[in-house]
Amino acid sequence: PNIPRPRMKVCVLGDAVHCEAAEKAGIPYRSVEDLKKLNKNKKLVKKLALHFNAFVASQVLIPQIPRLLGPGLNKAGKFPTLVTQAENLSTKIDEIRSQVKFQLKKVLCMGVAVGNVEMSPEELRHNIIMAINFLTSLLKKNWNNIKTLHIKSTMGKVQRIYG
Repeated sequence: PNIPRPRMKVCVLGDAVHCEAAEKAGIPYRSVEDLKKLNKNKKLVKKLALHFNAFVASQVLIPQIPRLLGPGLNKAGKFPTLVTQAENLSTKIDEIRSQVKFQLKKVLCMGVAVGNVEMSPEELRHNIIMAINFLTSLLKKNWNNIKTLHIKSTMGKVQRIYG
């Protein structure tokens, strides 16, 4: 899919290798020493969680994160995504930026970001179709669960596309 949120802020929590790669790519990062300085301080961990939209962590660091930061990132719903030594950091971050999260709860409606202003109509169409197909695959009765579908820009009018 095309990246719906290109300005999404992602932070790398990494070992020396990933921190060096992040510095070269101009991606914000925190080393193990930086995380130890936070010392499970709830306010500082919450501030870190609020500052970034998502986190990526080195494979060796993932088991240590609950010990270093406590439950702060998990409570914020921003537990880091795993990145191995073999994976390219930039492609992993682009993968995270192109993810769309559906939160299926008891509510009957939901909103999901599928695009941005800079995208062409064809790219938007492709993203919308992919999101709808994925959503229908999650539902028990597929299309029978969906009454209507609408698309809407931030300040624009609602356009019905199904139902």
